[in-house]
Amino acid sequence: MVNSKVGNNPRGKSALASVQRGDRRRTIAIQIGVAVVLIALIAGIGISIAIKNAKKNDVGPRPSVTAQPASPDAITGSITDKGAIRIGKPGAKATVRVIADLQCPACQAFEAANGQMLADEVKSGQAAVEYNVIAFLDASSSGTRYSSRGANAAYCVADADPTKFQDWLTAMYKQQPPEGGKGLPDDKIVQITQQVGYTDPAVAQCITADKYDGYVQKITKDVLNSGIQQTPTVFLNGKQLSGQQLMPDALKQSIEAAAK
Repeated sequence: MVNSKVGNNPRGKSALASVQRGDRRRTIAIQIGVAVVLIALIAGIGISIAIKNAKKNDVGPRPSVTAQPASPDAITGSITDKGAIRIGKPGAKATVRVIADLQCPACQAFEAANGQMLADEVKSGQAAVEYNVIAFLDASSSGTRYSSRGANAAYCVADADPTKFQDWLTAMYKQQPPEGGKGLPDDKIVQITQQVGYTDPAVAQCITADKYDGYVQKITKDVLNSGIQQTPTVFLNGKQLSGQQLMPDALKQSIEAAAK
């Protein structure tokens, strides 16, 4: 009679052990496979999140003033770490920072009162002016995003030639559209820009393509998050000015005192 009990059959014991070893190998292989798949999934999720965050944080092209001054003592331009367009001579001791919106009527009034004086202070080398042109009032241009488009244009012209920037700003404010209207169309902004002397087609292309819009939105957000609640907001050497301090004579005196 053939004994069917494994315990009494050495061959049966060997076969069972072989099966068990095979099962363990398969189990280990499966576990390793699952681990590899999980690691790949986690890595894939991590990469996907990183890509999404990178896209979210990517503001696109950043402006930089590439035009070179005609002489060491000439007016130069640069972009500050706050995204302001700095216009002035290298030795200027007073720094005026103006946070403004091209759609803002109060900003237009400030420019009308102080624009020429600020330009004179820059030319004399007494002061540098940092223009933070932001998109504070997009909601006041009937969906045309005039504030954003105007701020983008400011970066376009400053990059091309900072020496004409203050003239451009004055011209833009002189043709400021009414708040709540549709704002100036791009072709009108280009026309004003060309009349001031920015005739390079690349400047017009920069304006119509809204090249720096992502950067405009970032800087606007940063400025508002810093506590700025209105435009214009004006600083002199880091100290905020207000009221009568913003009148032309008072502001001029403060600038010249700060430049000593």
